[in-house]
Amino acid sequence: MNEDHNRSLLELLVKVSREVATALDLRTVLQRVLYACIQYVGGERGSIIVMDDLGKPVDATIVYGKQFHDHTTQQLRETVERGLAGWVVQNQKAALVPDTSKDERWLRRADDAIEKSGPKSAICVPLMARERFVGVLTLVHPVPNAFNEEHLELVQAISDQASVAVLNARLYTETQRTARVMSALAEGAAAINSSLEMQDVLRRILNQTMQALQVETVALGMIDQVSSDLIFQAAAGNNSGSVPGVRVPAGQGLIGKVIHEKRGLVISAVKQGTNFGDADRLNGVEMRAVAIAPIQLHGKVIGVLEAVNPISGTFDPDALVVMTGLGGLAGTTIDNSKLFEQLQNAHRHYRELFEDSIDPILITDWEGRVLEANRQAVALSGYSNDQLRTLSVDQLHEVNWNKAGLSFETIKSGTPCTYESGLLRRDGGALPVEVYARKVEFEDMESIQWIMRDITSRKELDALRDDMTSMIFHDLRSPLGNIVSSLEMMSTLMPEDDTLFSMLNIAKNSTGRIQRLVNSLLDINRLEAGQRIVDQNSIDPVALVRESIRDVEPSVTARQHILTNRALSVLPLIWVDVDMIYRVLTNLLENSIKFTPAGGRIDVGAQTSEDGFFVKFWVRDNGPGIPPAERERIFDKFTRLRGKNKQGGLGVGLAFCRLAVHAHGGDIWVDSEVGKGTTFWLTLPVAQRQSTGKLKRQTGRLTFKPDQPDKEL
Repeated sequence: MNEDHNRSLLELLVKVSREVATALDLRTVLQRVLYACIQYVGGERGSIIVMDDLGKPVDATIVYGKQFHDHTTQQLRETVERGLAGWVVQNQKAALVPDTSKDERWLRRADDAIEKSGPKSAICVPLMARERFVGVLTLVHPVPNAFNEEHLELVQAISDQASVAVLNARLYTETQRTARVMSALAEGAAAINSSLEMQDVLRRILNQTMQALQVETVALGMIDQVSSDLIFQAAAGNNSGSVPGVRVPAGQGLIGKVIHEKRGLVISAVKQGTNFGDADRLNGVEMRAVAIAPIQLHGKVIGVLEAVNPISGTFDPDALVVMTGLGGLAGTTIDNSKLFEQLQNAHRHYRELFEDSIDPILITDWEGRVLEANRQAVALSGYSNDQLRTLSVDQLHEVNWNKAGLSFETIKSGTPCTYESGLLRRDGGALPVEVYARKVEFEDMESIQWIMRDITSRKELDALRDDMTSMIFHDLRSPLGNIVSSLEMMSTLMPEDDTLFSMLNIAKNSTGRIQRLVNSLLDINRLEAGQRIVDQNSIDPVALVRESIRDVEPSVTARQHILTNRALSVLPLIWVDVDMIYRVLTNLLENSIKFTPAGGRIDVGAQTSEDGFFVKFWVRDNGPGIPPAERERIFDKFTRLRGKNKQGGLGVGLAFCRLAVHAHGGDIWVDSEVGKGTTFWLTLPVAQRQSTGKLKRQTGRLTFKPDQPDKEL
């Protein structure tokens, strides 16, 4: 008898194994297992709850006779936590319940009441496969005590046989689900990233979310950087037109929770007043179920994706995974779109500045070929845009290769250059321009930008000013010379103890300063025109310093300065235009007197340079000093220091000094520290012949007279 029973059981198990092994779909496998149990063991209904490797329910099938019944996530949770299935899960062993009304492990529902189905008999066994807990199988008979130990043994045998098939089906389903998720994300990434236009990007994100989740409505909101509120930017689907612009205050509602926790959530059934508030509602959208996922960028939440009302009625288990993945893709794509938008705006702004500039602008490659030209370049050159593109920059103006560097090496190193040149017009004329050239990025390649400012008006004004200056001071020389001569004659006729003699000296000193200014202006014009110095002689630098000091002594006394002569040692003779260098030293001394406060100190000195070819002079004061930005421009013509305490004057003294010293082959520069003082340095060449000479004052000028006694000083 036992052999027949065992044979029958074995045949049954083989049959069940064949039935469940021919399918990989999880729902199909679960249904076949339940059908086999009901058919071969008995009962009116059965259920299988499938568990994952962490012991959480992932799926279930409920059968009433030949009918399948839907279940909810809440039902699964309650059954696993408090019902008979929960006891089996916790203890991982089978349970036989002859009468459900007498067993506390049975989770009583409404249909267990006596006036309805009443007490039942139940069997609940674990599904174990390869030492892994796969799930729980429950079989229910409408009659109490209908099941016994033999039925329990049979159900356990069937479940043992079917567990491997259930595990394989679960793994297959998970694989398929992962593949669907990855496929959805891959398709989403391809679609979302196919554009960089912001509105198109938002539209694609919404469409991909709606397609992947099969929902009625999708909305996308971004966090406002100022208020931290979330503002919906776009929406798609049913009644989505009123969604853009909806504002959710920071930290409120489900959206606030998602942003704070940086993870999504799913509300399967919206219940007013419990898990859903006014802050979560979208204008005009009926909300039955909601899924919300964060849009993240570099670990920071910048917005949310919200999906409303699945078409099937419930969200797929993978909905949140897909939405979270799309949220990550959306964050990167939106950021790229913003960067692209900024780049487009910057490019548009540059094009506007380029085209609307009042200055001609050219863009060339490193060979000098013109790549782009603005409207002003076309207008002033007389060439069309196409014609300009056939030319090189050195065909349009004379390049200053000393400034730009051979093959534009200076510009290529990142150093801009500025110089004056002439823009060569198509009609053969030339337009005076100030050229500014620098390295720029143009259409993803390094190029040179040439800005050519029209300086025609400035040149005309400079020429007019120079002509007027030359005319005025040429006309001043003759009457001024007469005044100087008259004052010299009067001083010889008037006794020194006369009270008018001091007034005469003041007049002589003042006219001497005027005469030096006139001569300096005339010398500036000659030196700028490139005329050489022809009236050069050997002179003792110590005597030259001493004579300059003597001429500024009245000003030193008036301002109570302490002027010290450090040029006392024997120095080699220098080869210079005596009157010109005398005026250089006098200008430097007067400059220090002008800017040094009353009671200050001024030193003047001279020494031989280290190589012996030059004599180095210096004039040092303890005045306010010169700011670094001003130290180079103070040698420019008609330039004066800026500031509320600036002194008056034409601003030609230092310009004359630099031109005169450079014309002699020397150099001039300044060292200064703000608040502590200034030192002017200049070098002049040593005379190559050994003739000597002394200074003699004649008609207000210093002239060279050889072999005169030193007492003339």
